[in-house]
Parts: sequence; structure tokens; C-alpha cells
Amino acid sequence: MSNELELFRDNVRRFFADEVEPHYEKWEKDGILPKSLYLKMGEAGLLCVDQPEEYGGIGAPFEFSCVIVEEAARMGFLALASNLTVHSDIAAPYILHLGTEEQKRKYLPRMASGECIGAIGMTEPGAGSDLQGMKTSALLEGDTYVLNGSKTFITNGQNAGVVVLAAKTDPKAGGKGTTLFTVDTDLPGFKRGRNLEKIGLHSADTSELFFDNVRLPASAVLGRIGGGFGHLIDELPRERLVLAVSAIGHAQGAMEKTIEYVTTRKAFGQTIASFQNTRFELAKIKTDIEVHRAFTEKCVAQYADQKLDVPTAAMIKLATTEMEGRVTDACLQLFGGYGFMAEYPISRYWADARIQRIYGGTSEIMKEVIARSLVGR
Repeated sequence: MSNELELFRDNVRRFFADEVEPHYEKWEKDGILPKSLYLKMGEAGLLCVDQPEEYGGIGAPFEFSCVIVEEAARMGFLALASNLTVHSDIAAPYILHLGTEEQKRKYLPRMASGECIGAIGMTEPGAGSDLQGMKTSALLEGDTYVLNGSKTFITNGQNAGVVVLAAKTDPKAGGKGTTLFTVDTDLPGFKRGRNLEKIGLHSADTSELFFDNVRLPASAVLGRIGGGFGHLIDELPRERLVLAVSAIGHAQGAMEKTIEYVTTRKAFGQTIASFQNTRFELAKIKTDIEVHRAFTEKCVAQYADQKLDVPTAAMIKLATTEMEGRVTDACLQLFGGYGFMAEYPISRYWADARIQRIYGGTSEIMKEVIARSLVGR
């Protein structure tokens, strides 16, 4: 498979070089990726690649999906990597693993083609990482659920055609009262808030979503009624693993940009790369990346074999995103004052990396998950 994977990687790089790189600066200024890009990626077979062919995918191994995210991040398109992760590696697998045949056929082929962009509606203004503290409710009235509440920090929120949404169907039952739904964004009562301004990932549209008496048929329930929190736990390993993959790619790209700079930039009559401090810093950076790459590859193999557990997924997410922060900061330092200038790409690597330690579960939450697996609560 390694030869096929590398050929696929070459195709991914060419696609990003041709279809993304010339336009990315404009998209960053616009604060959103165009829907036309998803259609192009769908046509090129770069969305939901590990979905079965009967649902529009190409039935590729999971590693192929990782390559797309890794290369987007490596080339400095972390906003795109983030949006693709939500669409192809989070929203679509929820529907594939939990959906009825009707739901799968309704959404998955259009997600693979780029016609329908997916989002995940979990985080709320007053809850943050505390998913059990969510207030959004979907209460049964007759044969329909009436959805009320709001979500925030929703990636793909402006472009989404379907949201995999968590809501309380039994507000008195705690985590056991949470249910997942597929929510079409053209339903009456659904409203998108503004496209939120961020310090990084500018072209990754991030929104508030509002639900005012949105009526959902029983066929919109995703998975088990009351089983939402358990479903979240089941699906989190893939989400956190793919974030780790993007962290590796992003750190690698930052290092490559830095090597290019220090080998050409001169100070005191010699290249910056000739100074011992620069050489030692690059040695540390390279070692940091490769150590974490090895752990990531192990976790990718475990996930492909359905053996990646929740604590290990938390470990890989914690380790790689913390490493990514160290690496991008060290790389920016080697650029000196130019590293702080927006015109130099390293500044975007540095700013974009910061969110990776927050979304998908903060580093602090990851530590708690790992600790519980060792010594309990």
C-alpha cells in the first residue's frame, strides 16, 4: 500500500498547489473557503475517501484520509485542514457509523461530492468542553422533536448543509439524556450567526448557530435516543487522531519554511544556518517532530485495526499539539523580526497552531482523560 499512498500524496500536493495555493491569501482575507472548492475536491476524489463506494467514497484505507489533512497542514493551509477534518473525518463518520440506511443515502454521497458540507454542533456558549452541561434541547411533541438552543465555535458553520447536532432529549437525565440528530440547515427556525473573527485559521468559517422551534422528524435521530454522549465518546478517537496528524504535518511545514529561510538569510556576513544556535534548534525541532510522528503512525495503525482507545487518542492529541506549539514558536524565533510580519508565512503557522491545543478537547481535558485511565476519578 505504501506505493499507492505516495502516489496519492503526490496527487494531493498537486491539487493543493493548483487549486488552493494561488487563492489561499484571498480566502484568508475573506474569512471563508468557497463552496466551489469542496465541489472540486469532491470531483478529484478527495472528500470522505474512506467511505464505502456505495455511499460515494472510494473505499480507501483510513491512511489516505490522513494524507489529505497532513498535506494541507504541511503546506500552511491549516484552516482548510481543519474544515476538511470536520467534514470528512468527523461529521461523515458519525453518519456512516450511526445512521440509518436512509440517512446514509441522503447525506453521504453528497458529502463525498462536496454538494453538502458537514458540521458538528457540540460546543455551547456556557459549556465549552463540558459537553454534559449543554442546554440545547430537542423535546418530543407528538411525532416530532422541537429543537431550541444555540451552539458556538462551529467549524463549517457558514457553509454547512447538514449539522450533526447534540441536544438534550431528557434534560433531567444528565449525560444519558443527550441524543444526536442530523439537522438540515434549510429548515425553518434554523439561523446562522455571524462568521466569528479569530486570531488564526481565518479562512475556516466558524459560526454561532441558533435553533428556534426547529421541528425535526423522528428520522433525524442519529443513533440511539439518549445515547448521544456514548456516541461522542466512541467517535472522539478519530477526531483527536486526525488533529494529531495535522499537527505533525503543520510542524513539518513550519520546519521546511524555516530551513529555507535560514539557509538563504545572512547576518554578520554568514547565513543564519551557519550559527550553532540555529543548527541546534533545528536539530531539536526535527527530533521532536520525528518522535511524535512515530507515535502518530502507531496510533493510525491502531485506529485502522479498530484498536485505538480513548486514553491513547487523548495522549496522541495532547503530545502532538503541544509539540506543534513548541515547533512553530521556535521556528518563528529563527526568523527574528521578520517572523512577526504577516507577509512571512511562518507567522500564520504560529498563529494557526494555537487553536490545536483547544478544540477537539483542550490539553487540560486530555490530561484528565489520561489520568482517569491510570488512577480513576
